[in-house]
Amino acid sequence: MDTYVSDNELRTVAEGIRLVTLQEFAGTGSGHVGGSMSIVETLAVLYGSEMRVRPEEPDWPDRDRLILSKGHAGPALYATLALKGFFPKEMLSELNQNGGRLPSHCDRNKTPGIDMSTGSLGQGISVAIGAALGNRMNGSDSTTYLILGDGECNEGQVWEGAMFASFHKLDNLIAFVDNNRQQLDGYTADVLDMEDLGEKFRAFGWFVQDVDGHDCGAIRRAVQAAKENVGEPAMIILHTEKGYGCTFAEGVVPNHHMSYTPEQIQEAIANAKNRLIAAQAEV
Repeated sequence: MDTYVSDNELRTVAEGIRLVTLQEFAGTGSGHVGGSMSIVETLAVLYGSEMRVRPEEPDWPDRDRLILSKGHAGPALYATLALKGFFPKEMLSELNQNGGRLPSHCDRNKTPGIDMSTGSLGQGISVAIGAALGNRMNGSDSTTYLILGDGECNEGQVWEGAMFASFHKLDNLIAFVDNNRQQLDGYTADVLDMEDLGEKFRAFGWFVQDVDGHDCGAIRRAVQAAKENVGEPAMIILHTEKGYGCTFAEGVVPNHHMSYTPEQIQEAIANAKNRLIAAQAEV
């Protein structure tokens, strides 16, 4: 982007995304709340500051690309795209509706601005690598971004991709792991402990940074450092809380896909509005 956006402004963008995501969920009664909430700040930085995109031309060949490999977090990305102007905000009412254009997991054939149909965990890294390598072969200076889940890193395909990207020195690939320490049916440490993910990617030859995944300024600085790094793919480990900022989901173990009452979602929306107002007051 050509216009500078301050850290406080990015926080406002993030709280706006959180609010709109919760408003999306209001019409469904259930959904992938936890993993949507934990990547809000990352989406705010990417679409509010760092990514080169044209909302009026979603398939612009020279755009930066985002592969949301943890495709169940689609609701947060849908909110981001709507706020960015990729499609009318009214379309958000179609979340998880039969025949709608906003399915539970991302679908590039249905939603403007989606670069890959995702949801089968592990596959996103392969497509992101292919996009980054193809862009380099075509002489494009675009960047490919990838968001993985920490539970997703149980998949062997992730580590095959990690080797390939490092071997081919794909420094136009910037990846994130949403390290919220929970997966579908429990804590990652109990299901299959991945220990220090940063050290693992570093051992595979990646440029690795660890950041507070709810600090927009820290995320932005990490992305900029990744862009300046030469000869290595970049990995940013986001230390996050699953369900962050949602009153009924934060701190709850079974919050991957959860049901909630109308009263719970309205309380969460009211809290998100207050968070947004507080963020706006600091700009």
